[in-house]
Amino acid sequence: MLKSFRAALAMSVIALSAFATSSAFAAPLKVVASFTVIADFAKNVGGDRVDITTIVGPDGDAHVYEPSPADAVSMAKADVVLVNGLHFEGFLQRLVDASATKAEIVTLTKGVTPIDFKPEFADADATEGAGKTVTDPHAFQSIANARIYVKNIADAFCTADTAGCDSYKANAAAYTTKLDALEGEVKAAIQSIPAAKRVVITSHDAFGYFEHEYGLTFLAPQGISTDSEPSAADVAKLVEQVKQDKAAAIFIENITNPRLIEQIAGETGIKVGGTLYSDALSQPDGPASTYIDMMHNNITQIKGAILGS
Repeated sequence: MLKSFRAALAMSVIALSAFATSSAFAAPLKVVASFTVIADFAKNVGGDRVDITTIVGPDGDAHVYEPSPADAVSMAKADVVLVNGLHFEGFLQRLVDASATKAEIVTLTKGVTPIDFKPEFADADATEGAGKTVTDPHAFQSIANARIYVKNIADAFCTADTAGCDSYKANAAAYTTKLDALEGEVKAAIQSIPAAKRVVITSHDAFGYFEHEYGLTFLAPQGISTDSEPSAADVAKLVEQVKQDKAAAIFIENITNPRLIEQIAGETGIKVGGTLYSDALSQPDGPASTYIDMMHNNITQIKGAILGS
C-alpha cells in the first residue's frame, strides 16, 4: 500500500511539473506596437498568445508624439517591438535608447515598395519643403501593403514563439482573407464614383498609397508630417487650385486640428464631408476601432460626400 502511495505521489509531482512547465510556456508574448493600426494587426495575428501594449493610442498623432517613462518601461519588458518604419515614428530611436530594450525591433514596411513624391504644399520651415522629394511613410493606407505588414508580424511572432507558429500562420491567413474582401469593397466603391469627381482634400499627405492603389486624388496643405503649419501662401495656393479643379469633397482628419480645413471649406464653398481616419484608429466605441472599420469608414465617408448620399 505504501508502495502504491509513493507511486501515486510521484505521478502527481510529475504532473504538477509538467503543468508548471506548460504554464510557463503559455505566458503571453509581450508585444509593443508603435501605434493603433499595428496593434490591431498584431491582435489579429497573435490572438490570446500575445499581450499588446500600444505606444501612440487612439486618435493619437505619431508624427509629434512625445514618449513617456511608462513607454520606456513597456519597451524594456517587451519580447517583440513592432514599428512602421520609413520615419513614421519620429520618437522611435529616442525611446529605444531610453528603454535599452533587448527586444527585436521589427520594421513592418520591410517588403513594401515605398512611394516617393514631391509635396506641392509645404511650409518653408518644414522638413519636407515644396519640391523636395520625400518618402511617404503611410504605407498601411494600401490594403495590399497591409497584407505585407501581417505577414511580417506572423514571421516575427514565429521567431519569438516557435510553439505558437502554426497558430500565428493560421490567424494571419484568416485575417488576410478578410483583407482581400475589404479590398474588393474599396475598389467597387471607387468605381462607383465618376472619374472627374475623384478629387478630395485632407489635412496632410497621409493618403498617397491609397491614391496610388485606388485612383483617388488627395490634395493637402500639409506635407507627410503634421509637425509644422503650412504657410498662408500655401493655403491660398491650395484654395485657388481647389477652385480650378473643383474638388468634390473636403475632410477633417481625426488626428489634426479641424481649423485649417474649416477655413479652406469656407473659402471654397465646399462642405466638410466628415472625418477620415489617417494615422490612428478611433476610440473603441468609435467608427474606426479596427483597421477594417477604418477603411470602411473612410471609403463610406468619401463616397457619401462626393455622391451626396
